[in-house]
Amino acid sequence: MKLNPEVLQQLETDLSTAKTFEDLMGKHGAIKKLLKHTLENMLEAELTEHLGYEKHAPAQGDNTRNGSSAKTITTDTDRIRLKIPRDRKDEFEPIVVKKTQRTLGPIEDKIISMYARGMSTRDIQSHVEEIYGLEVSPTMVSNITEKVSSMVEEWQNRPLEALYPIVYFDAIHYKVRDNGRVVSKAAYTCLGIDLQGQKDMLGIWVGENEGASFWLSVLTELRNRGVKDILIACVDGLKGFPEAIESVFPKVSVQLCVIHQIRNTLRYIVWKDQKPFMKDLKAVYTAVSEEQALRELDKLEEAWGQKYPTAIKSWRSNWTNLATFFQYPQEIRTLIYTTNAVESVHRQFRKVTKTKSVFPHDDALKKMLYLALQGIRKKWTMPLQNWGFIISQFSIIFEERITPFLK
Repeated sequence: MKLNPEVLQQLETDLSTAKTFEDLMGKHGAIKKLLKHTLENMLEAELTEHLGYEKHAPAQGDNTRNGSSAKTITTDTDRIRLKIPRDRKDEFEPIVVKKTQRTLGPIEDKIISMYARGMSTRDIQSHVEEIYGLEVSPTMVSNITEKVSSMVEEWQNRPLEALYPIVYFDAIHYKVRDNGRVVSKAAYTCLGIDLQGQKDMLGIWVGENEGASFWLSVLTELRNRGVKDILIACVDGLKGFPEAIESVFPKVSVQLCVIHQIRNTLRYIVWKDQKPFMKDLKAVYTAVSEEQALRELDKLEEAWGQKYPTAIKSWRSNWTNLATFFQYPQEIRTLIYTTNAVESVHRQFRKVTKTKSVFPHDDALKKMLYLALQGIRKKWTMPLQNWGFIISQFSIIFEERITPFLK
């Protein structure tokens, strides 16, 4: 690729006589002219390669050059009017400036980054104009952020690991417009811990208010994407959830979130009794073994069962899945007795979405949560603390199930 000698001479003159930043980078500056001519030369070189003969040379084959069309590209500093060469058969697909491309350089990434931080289309438009001096239309901003949809779809359908030692299941709720009405919808999230001790969000699904039937479809999708086994599933107290998980992953151990159970219990306890009640209840879930925990639960019932029978009954009826963590050493107990790991992600989501009272549709919600997740994932660089000890314990406890997947 070579610049026209006359153009090159003019650029050299512009560069040598430039005295200010405006002379270099301004609307008619030397750098802008250089970028424009460089891009147009690159496009011509691409078309030459596509057609198989140089410009002004005799045509080869039945496809030939067919003039050019004008196109405006937005950069970080300005807009550039380009001549895009065409071929008669309209088969030429430029690479340096694609047919659908309207931006050049990191301005597109910056717009997506602003969108990921919860800024509205109008706010982004104003911000770009104020900071970068560029006029971008709301439609252009929407078109750029719309590209995220394909990224979300690709991420949501990616293959998953065959085995996850721990998966946390939870949902976060938002207001979304649906057929002209504003309804509450749940964003279902699955946070997995892989065999290397790394966190990985397995997917985000948006559906009606949280229910076991929707979770069943989520679990089925995880299996279809390659998950063959989950050792421990940590869930809240949603009715029917443990049964839904076990129907898809029959060997899974289900741990109900103890913190959720405590919160639900306190709804039945009057305020003045909550402190002494919690002191007795703490002896149950901090016991060193399940046998001791059951003895403490008996004591709790003796002390409070007559006054608060519903609260005690809830612990009794859910005991099978509440007591799962007693089977493991303290390092594993700390990880699984609560769904706090995924709730921490939800708190980060709230920081990004707090400016959005209502989302226009499900896809808009999924896009924003996906982009927020990209920022969160940057911190997931190290395995969980004590993971070497934890995975060795899993290898002993679940030897037959985990050995085939260890590398």
